[in-house]
Amino acid sequence: MQTYSYKAKGVDLDNYKTYAWVNLEHFVDENKEGEKRYARYILDLANEQLLKKGFKLDVENPDAVFQFDTKIENKLKYTQSPTVSVGVGFGGPGYYVGGAVPVSGGQVSAYQYEEGVLSIEMLEPKTGKLIWRGWAQEEISFETDIESDLQMAVKNIFMKLPVKHKEK
Repeated sequence: MQTYSYKAKGVDLDNYKTYAWVNLEHFVDENKEGEKRYARYILDLANEQLLKKGFKLDVENPDAVFQFDTKIENKLKYTQSPTVSVGVGFGGPGYYVGGAVPVSGGQVSAYQYEEGVLSIEMLEPKTGKLIWRGWAQEEISFETDIESDLQMAVKNIFMKLPVKHKEK
């Protein structure tokens, strides 16, 4: 799993101590099918990580608002098989002659796969300006343990959030 983050220049994230979520319609019980079926699970995991960072939930007057998005992208990966060469050489005292010729290999193959992406954004509530973004991406298949991968993704994303408020 690869995890990345971005922080807006000139922003002191330590000034943000309370938070709320936007797009709460994703979390209603009726939306259990389709792309948002894990929305409630992601929300719970994210709240747990934010509490560990020292943030407090405040839906009335938050210092920052968070939102997240999930998507699955079709990707193509190219690989090339090694080139096999045959070499011939002979020599004697003080001289050597040799050569090599590629004879096979070097075949390029395309491999199609799906990549799951989870992104979490921290926004300024009054302006909607992006303050911080973290995201994780990983190749997925029908064998992927989605809940385990989401748990790891959320944890790794919030490890990239450079904030740790002290408990009072």
